[in-house]
Amino acid sequence: MAEQDWTSQMRRGALELCVLHVVQAEPTYGYAIVEKLQALGPLAAGENTLYPLLRRLRADGALEAYAVESASGPPRQYLKITPLGAARLENLRRDWIDLTRAIERCLALGDAT
Repeated sequence: MAEQDWTSQMRRGALELCVLHVVQAEPTYGYAIVEKLQALGPLAAGENTLYPLLRRLRADGALEAYAVESASGPPRQYLKITPLGAARLENLRRDWIDLTRAIERCLALGDAT
């Protein structure tokens, strides 16, 4: 696997954690999430990546959608985290911390040769 592919897979794996965290902070809509993640550089995810994830999180019961009128067009579908989504976020957060600590310990071992 090429380095770029590995980075893309790693980013995709962390995206669910980040999306749930963003929505937990405040209800928001899909494109606002895209913009927020783009501002964070390596976490950038385009609409083609984000919207399928949002649909899956809704289908899984982690997010709920509701319409909010928009002055600039049709109503926007805002997303809010559900209790199931909050529990999932906490599990993902704990797993992420455990994983990154293990990787940091591994990298601290130095050169194994």
